[in-house]
Amino acid sequence: MSQQDLGKCVAYALEQYFRDLDGEKPCAIYDMVLRKVERPMLEVVLARAGGNQTLAAEILGINRNTLRKKLTEHQLL
Repeated sequence: MSQQDLGKCVAYALEQYFRDLDGEKPCAIYDMVLRKVERPMLEVVLARAGGNQTLAAEILGINRNTLRKKLTEHQLL
């Protein structure tokens, strides 16, 4: 899957979200999307890194301490 395909998946999911609202006012979409995308991203990258947090942080382009904080937030430790 390319970056463009990933973007299309997110766009499709958001369009479906708006349809499902059926006229209700949306709120805090930015935080909702980040919460829904971040956990599976962390899970997949950590698995690809063989559980090595230093490597996973490098793949993600974030500091290892930031990764540990996010893993804790998502109860992945």
